[in-house]
Amino acid sequence: MTKLILDLNSFKALASETRLDILRSLDGKKMSLNDISKKTSMNKTTIHEHLTKLNAAGLVKRKERQGHKWVYYNLTWKGSSLLHPENTKVVVLFAASIITLISGMAGLVNYVTQQLTLRQLEKGVYSTAPLNETLDNGRITTEAIIQNPLLLYVAIICMILFIILLTVSVWRYRINKTQKL
Repeated sequence: MTKLILDLNSFKALASETRLDILRSLDGKKMSLNDISKKTSMNKTTIHEHLTKLNAAGLVKRKERQGHKWVYYNLTWKGSSLLHPENTKVVVLFAASIITLISGMAGLVNYVTQQLTLRQLEKGVYSTAPLNETLDNGRITTEAIIQNPLLLYVAIICMILFIILLTVSVWRYRINKTQKL
């Protein structure tokens, strides 16, 4: 179970069942005062008072646009994490999958670049002097570095890991869509 740290204002804001209903109705949506009033079947002034307390606690964000008369409300990250406490884990999993994708792509590009360089060396387009060179029994060779398939293996492992992490993060996200509060 994910730990959630709340301050005194948050506890006071969550002490009312009406405010919890407002949080549930705002889950994943941006709504106006009229929309929330219709969904919860409550008076607009009552909803406004509760939204003010939720806004002060940092659970709801109020969005006013210049020149528009409607004010919209939606959940903050803190408010959303009350309803879906696993969001942080999903974000970390998704970020890890993106990092492995980037690593895998970099490994593939590096491997392909080395293979192309080897082909051009074989054709005589490049000299061996500017490349990274190693000594092999007193003879300078570039093939030991260029033909190293380790980069390809690392890239393939990163791609497989990306697919696994992405699958798990999407699965956790779908499970987490149900409200916990």
